[in-house]
Amino acid sequence: MNDKKSQFTRWGFIFATVGSAVGLGNIWKFPYITGEYGGGAFVLVYLFTTLFVGFAILIAEMFLGYFGKSDAVTTFENIGNGLKNRKPSMKYVGFMTFNGLIIMTFYSVVIGWILYYIYSSINGLPKTVDEAELEFKTLVGENILTQLFFHTFATLTVLHFVNGGIKNGIEKLNNFLIPTLIFIMLSLLIYSMTLDSFAESFKFMFYPDWSKLTSEAFIRAVGHSFFTLSLGMGAIITYSASIPNGTNITKSAFSVLFFDTLIALMAGLIIFTLLFQFGEEPSKGAGLVFISMPVIFSQMGDIGSLVSILFLSALAMAGLTSAVSLVEPAVIYMINRFKITRFKATIYMGTIYWFIGIFAILSYSTTYGEIFSIFGTPLFDALELLTDSILLPISGILIALTVGYVMRKVDLVKLQNEMGDKIFKIWYFSIRVVSPIAIIFLILNILGVIQL
Repeated sequence: MNDKKSQFTRWGFIFATVGSAVGLGNIWKFPYITGEYGGGAFVLVYLFTTLFVGFAILIAEMFLGYFGKSDAVTTFENIGNGLKNRKPSMKYVGFMTFNGLIIMTFYSVVIGWILYYIYSSINGLPKTVDEAELEFKTLVGENILTQLFFHTFATLTVLHFVNGGIKNGIEKLNNFLIPTLIFIMLSLLIYSMTLDSFAESFKFMFYPDWSKLTSEAFIRAVGHSFFTLSLGMGAIITYSASIPNGTNITKSAFSVLFFDTLIALMAGLIIFTLLFQFGEEPSKGAGLVFISMPVIFSQMGDIGSLVSILFLSALAMAGLTSAVSLVEPAVIYMINRFKITRFKATIYMGTIYWFIGIFAILSYSTTYGEIFSIFGTPLFDALELLTDSILLPISGILIALTVGYVMRKVDLVKLQNEMGDKIFKIWYFSIRVVSPIAIIFLILNILGVIQL
């Protein structure tokens, strides 16, 4: 992976990694959980945990990719083989590579929903919440072929860019979509600033009301700060294996953190401004994008359709750039391990998640829902729970423990030189102590073992 054709440029790497980190969680999930937990206080806790938990692991994962110069499995395998007491079994840590593929089984379906809603916005927007709820319930419960079409379209789009490789596929996609995404979000933010409710939105987002902050909000903040940076999927390791020697990992990680957080905060300001402008409550939950927002767009008059298309296009762009990074680690593993072409590896991996995605679609349908459920839980929800609650947090802990305890401190001298001794000590303490403890509490809380 050291030839120039398989290497990112500096900004190509930053945009690709930002594209991996900036996904549906930034524009969809962050605003609705911020609304659920009272706004400003949650935002401050989120920023704090992102800096001391998510950012620490982001640097560690970037360093592992730079250090290993290969796919995640090979990187951990080589680390294990380099120990005094050889531990080739460490390669199994690298199987986090397939976490992204599992996520894609339902993530591609959600991208398909977004593409459907872009098409639907052109033809008209629902006037009431009841109409919006009916449209969404009909889509997921009855319109299986419509979902299959958009799921397939999303899959083919993602596979096209993955097949193009680092230079001609992933870098080109992100070099276009990330600046475009930022431009659209800035345009929507500027429009929001012209509305009377912007000041109320700003106050809600940045003036903390500590009385609304619960212990559960701390757990959600840790979880979201971890997931929004695309950690524990092997994506950051895979991308970082393709950066040139001499790249400043710490600065690159900070650039990713900056853009990822910026887009999340802009999304929050835009959505809350629109909610407040039309008298809606901020705590709308997961149905915010597909039920509440279309009604708000319809109330905006002639400009509503344009704002709706721009907003959903930004959401689709964020989803597609993340989706590419979810598939790439498994593709690189197949190429390196089995010596097959990128085209074959892309087709194999894409077919797997596309096929399981059909079952995820059926698990929400009124006709086939019971058949494609696990102990009463739709396969779609079971796959999401498996990754969010178990696989990604465990992978995050393993990354922290590998860099913090398995690797020698002398191997980290590059990071120490970049950060300086004082900041390096803070980061090293975070990766060895703070991050693992925070993630363990997250897992135990999600699984119901402890309730804070």
